[in-house]
Amino acid sequence: MKLRRLSVIAAVCSISLAIGLGTTEAAVPDAAAALKAGADQGIADGYPGIIGMVRDGDQAQYIQAGVGDRGTGAPADPKAKFRIGSNTKAFTAATVLLLEADGLLSIDDTVAKWLPNAVNANGHDGSKITIRQLLNHTSNLPNYTMNIDGYTTGRTWTPQQLVDGALRKRQPNAQPGEKWEYTNTNYVLAGMIIRAVTGNEPAAEMKTRIFDRLGLADTTLPTSDNNVYGNYLRGYFLAGPFILDMTVTNVSATQTAGAMVSTLDDLATFQRALVGGTLLPPAQQTELKTTVPTGSGPDYGLGLMRLDTSCGRTAWYHNGVVPGYFSFHLTSEDGAKQVVEANNESHLISGTPGQNHTGEAAVKAFCAL
Repeated sequence: MKLRRLSVIAAVCSISLAIGLGTTEAAVPDAAAALKAGADQGIADGYPGIIGMVRDGDQAQYIQAGVGDRGTGAPADPKAKFRIGSNTKAFTAATVLLLEADGLLSIDDTVAKWLPNAVNANGHDGSKITIRQLLNHTSNLPNYTMNIDGYTTGRTWTPQQLVDGALRKRQPNAQPGEKWEYTNTNYVLAGMIIRAVTGNEPAAEMKTRIFDRLGLADTTLPTSDNNVYGNYLRGYFLAGPFILDMTVTNVSATQTAGAMVSTLDDLATFQRALVGGTLLPPAQQTELKTTVPTGSGPDYGLGLMRLDTSCGRTAWYHNGVVPGYFSFHLTSEDGAKQVVEANNESHLISGTPGQNHTGEAAVKAFCAL
């Protein structure tokens, strides 16, 4: 599955359709009503379930539509856990930046400094690629992301195996730093660097530096357990006429690029702290929000995209797609205003009516806050 196509371009294009919305002064309930209308339309378009929240400061309101479990018909619960896909990348980038703040690395270090032999095949050279270029997707490394059968639970992938699979795909077609290309390989390598620098698993570093600090009790980075526990949305993958239950999925296929499980509340709390500047020191906050042009959508920082809406408000944005789940967030420059949404179905194609309608509604809700 080409997660670049699904996890970035599809949702960016969907949301970009709504940028022409004007500015309004509306309360959180009005923004929630706009998000709810989009969710209801998304269910009419075929999504099984959608949950979402809007927040302005300390005031938040939740919406839901459809079911969290096709089998039982249980309603989709806004407090349920779900797989957040590439929204994991902001957690990985933040962990690297916190290591830099502690003087343990520089994001201008080369990959080879910490992983001497990880990127050294088919013309790719880790001594020419910096950590910054991994995090902003200008490394020119190919994307390893696999077909849907790679997400089954019959095999465990090591990070290096994922990287090796990417390097075999093609030789470099540009110098590092010359162009932007979204690739999950970058964030698998970032996780490997976290491990090399600290001697700890990335999940442990994230728990200490982010989850515990922010009180993210329902957020985890699974490393070997492919299940989700407690209250969760079941996830479904639509492949032509077939609907596959992908709730249990191979977390080793995504790792620090996209394996996390979280909730609307935890994702909003994290993004509020990250974007709003209370998680990172000033120097790292500047690095986080220093963007590069993508050529096809919003500029990309370190694990986040900058979306400038015509209603005059900047949104820091990312989305996440893994088989069975699609989610995204919009967070204002100061972290105070937010829209977060998740649904429990993903597709092989982008630009579906459901993606477009929910994306348009999310921007409308964000601009109403």
